Amino acid sequence: MENLRIPGPTPCPPEVLQAMARQMVNHRGVEFIGILNEVTDKLKQLFQTRNDVFLLTASGTGGLEAAIVNTLSPGDKVLSVSNGVFGERFATIAQRFGAEVIPLRFEWGKAAEAEAIRPALRANPEIKAVLVTHNETSTGVTNDLAAISSVVKEFDKLLLVDAISSLGSINLPVDEWRCDVAVSGSQKGWMVPPGLAMVSVSQAAWQAQAKARMPRFYWDFTQARNYLERGQTPWTPAVSIVFALSVSLEMLLKEGLANIIARHARVARAAREGVKSLGLSLFAEENYASNTVTAVSSSNGLDSKKLLRILEEKHHMILGEGQQKLDGKIFRIGHLGWVTVADIKTVISALKTALPQAGFTGS
Repeated sequence: MENLRIPGPTPCPPEVLQAMARQMVNHRGVEFIGILNEVTDKLKQLFQTRNDVFLLTASGTGGLEAAIVNTLSPGDKVLSVSNGVFGERFATIAQRFGAEVIPLRFEWGKAAEAEAIRPALRANPEIKAVLVTHNETSTGVTNDLAAISSVVKEFDKLLLVDAISSLGSINLPVDEWRCDVAVSGSQKGWMVPPGLAMVSVSQAAWQAQAKARMPRFYWDFTQARNYLERGQTPWTPAVSIVFALSVSLEMLLKEGLANIIARHARVARAAREGVKSLGLSLFAEENYASNTVTAVSSSNGLDSKKLLRILEEKHHMILGEGQQKLDGKIFRIGHLGWVTVADIKTVISALKTALPQAGFTGS
């Protein structure tokens, strides 16, 4: 069996996989209604929200598109706060649907600066929404969403958050931080296969949705709300993955959110300390290093592509590559969801053996 240590999809506990082997049920029937209602209530606890929460049959990107088309109209100005691949993706979605995107870009590997948002909003008072990626998996950086939210709400703007790789693993109190739409994905910290996006929708987002004119059908939050009142989804859901999510949420709540967050912090610390003990350098600014993925710079002769091949072929271990302009310049260790410190020690041990074979000469 391969040791999958990428930022998603993540490994799934046996109980979760077993749940997916259940026979199909009527997705409009009493049994599934009970499951969906229970799952929704549990998600609200882990989102730390009293807002509406919906399950969408999609990857996380589908959830991001839903956030855009339900709150904006063509021509609306949005501020895109970006420091990596996924921040740019969020902006691209808005642009494709006709929003006027005002970019606020930060160096990849650095955190977005909340104070830099203030002059951007002051200079463009007609901005309607701010797009932020809480945890940028392409660079291994977690942005200070609490500080960013404080600035955004000072100007009374909508805050649309890509929380795909943070919710369920890193602290994100949706209501306290006044996130208007927060999006996550099942294949990340939720310990479930890909196929479900989860979105929370605030009252301010609903007010925007009533006026939004971007085209939407499959992603219509009004439809999602109307059907959820009957314990259903508008369209056929990924029934097997909902079964799996029901089991994983029970496991997560049994562990407790505070314990989950602390575990991810311990695991991330083990990853960072282990990487540095081998003479490697972290790519991310360490004060903002992610607790769900560690990005490692290729240096001292290291051929990161060769390293990943060696790890897969000789150690049956799969780590993440660098993306876009970071291709070949970094590699990434995913550590979210079903993961322990012992799992990371196994990664570090394999790296110690494979690094010299991939050209690494040490610091």
